[in-house]
Amino acid sequence: MALTKNCLDLPIFIVDAFTNRQFSGNPAAVCLLSKIKTNIGCDVTLTDEQMQMIGREMNLSETAFVSPKEGDFISATEFFLRWFTPTTEVDLCGHATLATSAVLFHELGNPAGQLTFSTKSGDLSVNKSEDREISLNFPLNQPFPKSSEEFSRLIEVCLGDAALIVKDVQLSATGKLLLRLSDETTRDQLEKLKPNLDVMARVESTGLVKGVGITVKGSLENNCVDSEGKKYDFVSRYFAPWLGVNEDPVTGAWHTVVAPYWAKELNKNSLYARQCSTRGGDLRLQVEDKRVIISGKAVVNLRGTFTVQL
Repeated sequence: MALTKNCLDLPIFIVDAFTNRQFSGNPAAVCLLSKIKTNIGCDVTLTDEQMQMIGREMNLSETAFVSPKEGDFISATEFFLRWFTPTTEVDLCGHATLATSAVLFHELGNPAGQLTFSTKSGDLSVNKSEDREISLNFPLNQPFPKSSEEFSRLIEVCLGDAALIVKDVQLSATGKLLLRLSDETTRDQLEKLKPNLDVMARVESTGLVKGVGITVKGSLENNCVDSEGKKYDFVSRYFAPWLGVNEDPVTGAWHTVVAPYWAKELNKNSLYARQCSTRGGDLRLQVEDKRVIISGKAVVNLRGTFTVQL
C-alpha cells in the first residue's frame, strides 16, 4: 500500500476459490491494507464507505480486505479480515477467506503453516498442506426444521415450474434457508432450476431469510459424481439476492449450514460436496463439534493495483 499524489495505491488480486482450474470455482477480490504515514504524520487507511465502494466496483460476490495485526504480510500470522458484497458487509465468507489465504501463502510467500483471521464471526484459522490445499476452520451453523407452509411462496418462486418435491425445510440462525429436494431429484434437474431472483426478496415476508440453498443427496443414480467418477455426498446451489448476490458460485458460509445437516442425515462427518453453479466447485468437509473444516484449492488470476483518491 503506497501513497502517491493524494492517492492510495492498494495491491489487489482476483482469485478463483474452491477449484484448481482457472475460470471455475468462485472468484473473489483480495485487497491488501496496511496503515502508512503521510508527510504530515497521520495514518491513512480505508474507511468503511471506501471499502464498500471498492466492493461495488469489483462487482464480485465478495471483496476481502486484509491487514496484519503486527509486522507485514509475509512475517505476520495474525490478520484482520473483512468481507464486502457489492451492496453490504457480511459477517462470514468462506471463498474469500480461502482466496485471501492463497494470496498470503502462495503469492506473497508467507511461510507460516497456519494463519488466524480476526473477523466479525470471531477468530478463524486456516492451514495449508503440501498439495496447496487450504483448510478453513469455521463455526458450525446448525439449521433447524421449519414448516414449509411458512415459506411456501418463497419455495414456489425458487422452484418455478419444475415439478420437484421438497423433502425438508430448515433454517439457520445465520438466515440461510435450506431446501432439501427428494432423493430422486437428479443433478441435471438441480442445475436447470431458474429461481425468479427479482421476486425472491419481495415475497420473503418473515424477515428471517438472507439466502436460500437448494440441496440434493448424492448418488450414482442421480449422476452426482465428479470427473473421475467419485460420488458426491451431496450437491447444492445457493442464492442470496438479499445481499446483492444472485447465485453464489461456491460458498463456504453456506456449507457451515448444509454440512452439519448432511452429516446428521448420512451419519458421517467426512463429506465430499459439489456446488452446482455454472462455474461450480468441489469442497471437502469435516464436521466437528461446533466447527466445520472446509478444504479446497484456489487459482490466482489477476495481480494489480487499485488506486483510491483521497
